[in-house]
Amino acid sequence: MGVVALFALALLGLNLYVQSEATQTRIQQELSHRIHAHLQIKRMSVTPWGGLKLTGITIPQTPDAPPGDFLDAKSFRLRVSIPSLFQRMLVIKEIALIEPHVVWRQNEDGKWRLPTSNDPTIETAARSEPAGAEPVTAATPSAAAPDHSSGPPEKTSFQPEVRRVNLTGGNFQFLDENGKVVARFEGVDFFSAMRRSLTLRGDARVAKISLRDRFFLSDLRSPLRYEPTAVDLSAISAHAAGGDLSGSFALQQQSEGSPFKAVVKFQNVVADRLVTEAGGPAGVVTGQLEGHLEAAGKTADPNALEGSGEIILRDGRVQQYSLLSALGQVLQIDELTQLNLTEAHAKFHITPGVVNVDELVLRSPNIRLSASGTIKFNGKLYLDSRLAIDEKIRGQLFRPIAQNFQPTEDAGMSAVDFQVSGTIDKPKSNLVDRIVGRDLKDLGSVVDMFLGRDKNERGKKKQLLRETAPEGTAASPAPSP
Repeated sequence: MGVVALFALALLGLNLYVQSEATQTRIQQELSHRIHAHLQIKRMSVTPWGGLKLTGITIPQTPDAPPGDFLDAKSFRLRVSIPSLFQRMLVIKEIALIEPHVVWRQNEDGKWRLPTSNDPTIETAARSEPAGAEPVTAATPSAAAPDHSSGPPEKTSFQPEVRRVNLTGGNFQFLDENGKVVARFEGVDFFSAMRRSLTLRGDARVAKISLRDRFFLSDLRSPLRYEPTAVDLSAISAHAAGGDLSGSFALQQQSEGSPFKAVVKFQNVVADRLVTEAGGPAGVVTGQLEGHLEAAGKTADPNALEGSGEIILRDGRVQQYSLLSALGQVLQIDELTQLNLTEAHAKFHITPGVVNVDELVLRSPNIRLSASGTIKFNGKLYLDSRLAIDEKIRGQLFRPIAQNFQPTEDAGMSAVDFQVSGTIDKPKSNLVDRIVGRDLKDLGSVVDMFLGRDKNERGKKKQLLRETAPEGTAASPAPSP
């Protein structure tokens, strides 16, 4: 019983010591020095099973940022070498950050930086000091500056040594300088060892990732190396739209524009799910995607992206695309209304602001669609395209239409060249005019009907022209849309 009582008294005394204003201020200050930011702690306690526990952990945003905290964590546990608390060296065996929520905003220089403190004592201590220099302490009653007139300065500041860092249940939001969400990371777990000051190496797991609310990953795993100037995920594995993804990612968050480099390989990605998750219509493309992408750019400028890649669609089908469906019904070509693809691939390279389509091919048993051109990041596109059909399909066409398909270098194939413009959301094409030809303009009204264009609207425009034309003159016919 005596041993238990002594242990209880020692634990009580240790808690009183740790919870004292002087000790709490010193630990808070030294941890702030360590991360070069103003760390705030509401409460500290010590238990034999959990070590030193800090609760109510926050790091405020910089003064020019929106209201709220940069970091808010449920708790912050430190397993400390108890004897080191009474010495100059503070040995932290393990740091465990529990359920942190981080809102990290890009500054006007396009960099993600920790919100450094305006406290001059923290900023002074954060700078490198020559060997033997006395540490700067907070000018508070509990940790006052030493009186140099009365003898040698008292060495009161801790010198922490951190050996392991673990993070569980984290949520991170990265915002651009305008406050728009660039990326979200949910359910982040990280287990690492400290190799040297502020350098972490370990293993990371992320339950969910959202990139600009357009592309989503789940169950990401990778070795991770973190330094104040760079983050490196060297061997990523994850799931995307039902498929598998692997690759690497490196970010230099302190360099101008926060440049990054990514290498991605993917397979078995469900095409329809990928399109709908990105905000596109369902049912247009089905099948499974595989391919690769190598890209480099700057997170501060989404247009500053360069790279190349290839996408292949397996067991693909293109359906419910209004233009092809209308042509298929008008020309009585069932294969156009629903393309069951035997080949589908795209090769491309990226320059700042533009995706250059080097080769796009969609092939079904009797039809081949191909294109090359540009798609700008703002959605505008221009593609030189070709619709080629074999003799079987050509023989089914009305003769004046069949004559508009000219023989190609591929034996047994005839084609019509056309252009696609407009935007990704609202593409435009002169394919109907190229197929129908000048002598069959009335057929265009039939296509208009299948495309949902309003014939009555054109009639109303003609009537309005007749009513507003001066007497004795004939109103010019309204141009076809």
